[in-house]
Amino acid sequence: MSNPKTGTASGQGPGAAFPWRALLPIAVVIALALAPAPEGLPQHAWYFFAIFAGVIVGLMVEPLPGGAIGLIGVTLVTVLAPWVLFSPAEMAKDGFKPANAALTWALSGFSNSTVWLIFGAFMFALGYEKTGLGRRIALLLVKSMGKRTLTLGYAVTIADLLLAPFTPSNTARSGGTIYPVIRNLPALYDSKPNDPSARRMGSYLMWVAIAATCVTSSMFLTALAPNLLALELVKKTAAVEISWAQWFLAFAPVGVGLLVLVPLLTYWIYPPGVKSGEEVPRWAGAELQKMGGVTRRELTLAVLVLLALALWIFGGDFINATTVALVVICLMLVTAVMSWDDVIANKAAWNTLAWFATLVALAGGLSKVGFVKWFADGVASSMVGFTPFTAMIVLVLVFFFTHYLFASITAHVTALLPVMLAVGTTIPGLDMTQFALLLCLTLGIMGILTPYATGPSPVYYGSGYLPAKDFWILGGVFGVIFIAAFLLVGLPWMAMIR
Repeated sequence: MSNPKTGTASGQGPGAAFPWRALLPIAVVIALALAPAPEGLPQHAWYFFAIFAGVIVGLMVEPLPGGAIGLIGVTLVTVLAPWVLFSPAEMAKDGFKPANAALTWALSGFSNSTVWLIFGAFMFALGYEKTGLGRRIALLLVKSMGKRTLTLGYAVTIADLLLAPFTPSNTARSGGTIYPVIRNLPALYDSKPNDPSARRMGSYLMWVAIAATCVTSSMFLTALAPNLLALELVKKTAAVEISWAQWFLAFAPVGVGLLVLVPLLTYWIYPPGVKSGEEVPRWAGAELQKMGGVTRRELTLAVLVLLALALWIFGGDFINATTVALVVICLMLVTAVMSWDDVIANKAAWNTLAWFATLVALAGGLSKVGFVKWFADGVASSMVGFTPFTAMIVLVLVFFFTHYLFASITAHVTALLPVMLAVGTTIPGLDMTQFALLLCLTLGIMGILTPYATGPSPVYYGSGYLPAKDFWILGGVFGVIFIAAFLLVGLPWMAMIR
């Protein structure tokens, strides 16, 4: 992770020698660009993919903070746009101005609603911190459940499960509601961000939170906005209709099992340094007494948070989730819950805004240049000779793991779901209803794969408790666990309830 005080990568001072980790992304870009473009892929699309791959490698090894890497990638594409972003046919159009079009593309991520919802989640967390409400809630949780870190993991999981059916934005649910509360807990155990002490408790709690929200996002049709988009695309592309009850029933055994296992698996795979302690709940009780009664600012923030939650749950038809977050931020400023100086001083929020916006643009560029379609067509051609069942499994796995190429589940659904459904219709004997349901039910759990895979991911990644290396490794491990559980448990279950 980058150091929030210096802005440099961990262990890298301003005068540090040019490290191998800075050379690796450059080497990846050059090596791929010099290699011939695969058959059927335009040369400019191959160059774009080379830059995209270099950015991803940069995010993994972190020679610079993530926001800087994303900015460099987008800027490089913008400068080289005539060769990497636009096809010869586009360049030949009368009146086409590549410089203007490239800049419009480069800035497109900053107009993405999810990007600003993530930013709003950081502002909510700031409000909890400034008023002391977050600390009060954290102390209450620690007092009642703080004897064991594992039980705190289950408390976070249950909280997300209760909110999920009514909150069609996992960023609002987890990033905007749960994260601002739990970020106050690690400090109570002397677990600090961007510090070796992070593993005492904060790292465990943050990973449980992001893993749990990925599971609940797949469990309920209304727990993730792209689920509803996917349903519409399935109806139009494959003439298959899926109800809320069908969705829930198909995923329930997998979802319940994973929700039970997530805190425990994390406890084993990524164990906290602090496992239990009688003195901590007693200390929390004493601290609550010192805090005294609830203040006016705490009450004001509580009302505003409840307003946001109510609008996120019930107001989706007339107000966007991001608009809700912006309205509440404005109200927090007007009511002096926090000041504008507090907002502009929140480096983590602005850093996350920058790097996630640039990633959204880069991931969207993969579709724009035709790379995603070329990849999907290649998968389709390789399905010849496969049995319907084998082809279905392979396509689901491809659909799941290609999320490494996307910084948005909505973008993934839009770009790839119709292509995968179209491929499915070409395979004789494939059960399209089951296939469509399988694809749709992976949308939430694929959010575990990367620090940019779903809305709340950058929030937890930016918390300072989940270093880049840890996030990528854990994402891969839990991604395999999630998809394996889904196929091994979900497929037989779906066949049984048909």
